[in-house]
Amino acid sequence: MSAPSTSHRGIEVVLADRPGMQLWWPSVEPTARWIRVRLGGELVADSRRAVLHLTYGPGALPRSFLPTYYVPVEDVRPGVLVDGQLDDSGTTTWAVAAGGRRVEGGAWMHRSPPPPLEALTGMVTFSWRRLDWFEEDEPLMAHARDPHTRVDVAPSSRHVRVELDGHLLAESTRPTLLFETTLPVRYYLPREDVVAELSPTSTHTICPYKGVASWWSVRVGERVVEDLVWSYPTPIAENPRIAGLMCFYNEKVDLVVDGERQERPVTPWS
Repeated sequence: MSAPSTSHRGIEVVLADRPGMQLWWPSVEPTARWIRVRLGGELVADSRRAVLHLTYGPGALPRSFLPTYYVPVEDVRPGVLVDGQLDDSGTTTWAVAAGGRRVEGGAWMHRSPPPPLEALTGMVTFSWRRLDWFEEDEPLMAHARDPHTRVDVAPSSRHVRVELDGHLLAESTRPTLLFETTLPVRYYLPREDVVAELSPTSTHTICPYKGVASWWSVRVGERVVEDLVWSYPTPIAENPRIAGLMCFYNEKVDLVVDGERQERPVTPWS
């Protein structure tokens, strides 16, 4: 996903309705990756037999909205799943207790998943918001990374102007373009090419493909547009070239590239 948080209200619904995004979803795939889950610094699950559940938006399985790993129940540490409850949908939900902490509803299992998700039968997954996930020795953020998604970054000499309500916000001939599967091109600009008045906000969002983003509001004439610009001060190792660059919401500004005004894209963040 892109810089906006995957926990934005209603995003799962919008993602599910986007055209062209359901070529292989929902599905279950084997993975060779070593998956571990921790709580309070203590191991909760340790598996080399995990499967990847790919889904975007609400579907046949309750509590499943974004890609996640499931592990065999035998790979969950005994005693960490407590106070299990089975509901009418066939989903068993547990609290997770480890490291002196307890997360209500932190783990769940589907007893009889429908096709094509039968491989999840008897497998357990965990909350991404309140437990710590690791893929090999690398911490994971927000949700599992989709192997069908690419994020490519390329320097460019395109002439990019960012405007809103007739006000120039930024202009650059040295943008860095980020291409992410199914999402619009994002134009990352050097901070010194931004002429708008920026004010940092308290917003921080997480993308599993890029890292943790900081956000700025922009003064446009007499009004302030909240959280219009983001930047990754220290992106993950796979995307170092966007470090410290500024990106405006294509969906909310007027973008002119090489003299051609771009149509505002329709995305979950429009």
